[in-house]
Amino acid sequence: MEPYEILNHPLSRELLARDITRLAYVAKDGTPRNVPIAFTWNGTQIVMCTTKNAPKIPALRENPMVALTIDTEVHPPRILLLRGRAELDVVDGIPEEYLQMNGTYEMTAEQRVAWEAEVRSLYDGMVRIVVTPTWAKLIDFETTLPSAVEELVRQRAERQS
Repeated sequence: MEPYEILNHPLSRELLARDITRLAYVAKDGTPRNVPIAFTWNGTQIVMCTTKNAPKIPALRENPMVALTIDTEVHPPRILLLRGRAELDVVDGIPEEYLQMNGTYEMTAEQRVAWEAEVRSLYDGMVRIVVTPTWAKLIDFETTLPSAVEELVRQRAERQS
């Protein structure tokens, strides 16, 4: 199944509307990293924004291959797994996507104004990390399972027949 077939599934679209993904990449020292980061989905790409001095930026320049996880905290969990290549775009000012990423956080109007003022005073620019998914898997534990669990279910069915 193509990534965009999976990404167009209603549950995937629901997960893509969340605020936080977990970005996995390989650090400069060769060890894995997995960091929570705000994101937005523009219909074809995941867009994350970070500071120009973030340690992940040189690491992503060296090895742009990433994995992303977007999930829920309820039972059964809903999980969207993505893989792709990160493209880095250094921009002046605050990207509009960064301001959109925090849209579902519980923030009062006054908190939102204060947060945006702080962001604008702190950053003279940011790096947009743009990932076009090349692989996707949706796990809902009702119609789809992790591949290892699918294999166990298949083996059990074979034993019982």
